[in-house]
Amino acid sequence: MSSQAIASIQTLFQSRLATLEHLLKTAQTHFRDESFLQKQIVADMLPFGTQVAFTCNQPRNFALWCEGQPANNLDPEVTSLAQAYEHIANTQSMLIDISVADEKLAEITRVDLGDNLYLELSGGDYIHEFLIPNFYFHLVTAYDILRMAGVPIGKRDYMMHLVPFVKQE
Repeated sequence: MSSQAIASIQTLFQSRLATLEHLLKTAQTHFRDESFLQKQIVADMLPFGTQVAFTCNQPRNFALWCEGQPANNLDPEVTSLAQAYEHIANTQSMLIDISVADEKLAEITRVDLGDNLYLELSGGDYIHEFLIPNFYFHLVTAYDILRMAGVPIGKRDYMMHLVPFVKQE
């Protein structure tokens, strides 16, 4: 059974993946084809489809880390809606299966950065200083690409996790 801190991280990733799925559905309705998967903000930034994969990589690697397995990133070439939805669904499924105690957060974790560079972080720092900031970076970039492309989304679409708590007097 998961502990409170791990469960909180699972919930955060799950709810924001639901936001990513919502953004994808909204874009699909707006464009009515898959062309938006290749849209990008500027030429040297990766396209929307890649942002979907990169957003999923963070919770995916969290789940793998919880199981004691090495990071395993998704193929960044997302060329179809089916592939994008599959990445999100598979990542959500991986999160559901996590069962690890909070003590895991104290373990030292090595993060390979490429070019013979790496970080050594506690599990807590791995999650809060590496995975979550990268997760939000790619989620926001995906949102920004869609906004730039004219998809009618706003802050409510990005902050969907708070909608159930909104009250009216």
